[in-house]
Amino acid sequence: MSASALRRARITNQRESGILVPTGKVKFFDADRGFGFIASDDGGEVFLHASAMPPDTPAPKPGTRLEFGVADGRRGLQALSVRVLDAAPSVARAHRRPAEDMGPIVEDLIKLLDRAGNKLRAGRYPDKSEATKVAQMLRVVADEFDA
Repeated sequence: MSASALRRARITNQRESGILVPTGKVKFFDADRGFGFIASDDGGEVFLHASAMPPDTPAPKPGTRLEFGVADGRRGLQALSVRVLDAAPSVARAHRRPAEDMGPIVEDLIKLLDRAGNKLRAGRYPDKSEATKVAQMLRVVADEFDA
């Protein structure tokens, strides 16, 4: 899609300032190489360089919605002044246990930690099987919470 075609294309988003800007989703982004492509909502592909991203923004994941300015570069359209609209949904978050299921798990963990705390106050470490169970439960809860 050429720059003139993009200008004629239907623009799908409007900034508060009243300036119409194109939007799209990240098709892919290679963080090591510092570039990727955006699938514009208007049907074209736009080159995305890491320098166009806002400072201190992590590399965008496929599916991240962006708003961007466009310039005609050496090899086609290139995104400028990118703004992240919606980050791509987390796969881990989509597959984590429902909150209602985590309640009993956290309560069991509290009981295990309470028993371990009592043993530590008495000057003894928990036995190997109990320590292993506590460590496993902590990992499960941490993974679910961190998703």
